Amino acid sequence: MAKTALKAVTRYKRQVRVRKKVRGTTERPRLNVFKSARHIYAQLIDDSKGITIVACSTLTDGLDVSTGTGNINAAKSVGKSIAGLAIEKGITSVVFDRNGFLYHGRVKALADSAREAGLLF
Repeated sequence: MAKTALKAVTRYKRQVRVRKKVRGTTERPRLNVFKSARHIYAQLIDDSKGITIVACSTLTDGLDVSTGTGNINAAKSVGKSIAGLAIEKGITSVVFDRNGFLYHGRVKALADSAREAGLLF
């Protein structure tokens, strides 16, 4: 098996293991994070209704991504933005879903900046 395929399978196993325990509700939606090599995406999902409440990424207009889109600074700005959008919708508490990615680097930076901006998790 190729190394890339093995990494994808390992991430998928972590994703399934975490998703068994993490569910989003109307009161506490799930903050889902996805990262690619170039961008990072975050969305709040209500699993009881199966809808996305708000979403933000490095592709969203109005974010400060002048230093690049695939780095920690971009992840921090996405975290602040998703927290601001959530608070506008009246959501203050969420459940964090790292989506199989390790809680390190860009994922950790996004989570920390969302906490600093006012989300509780």
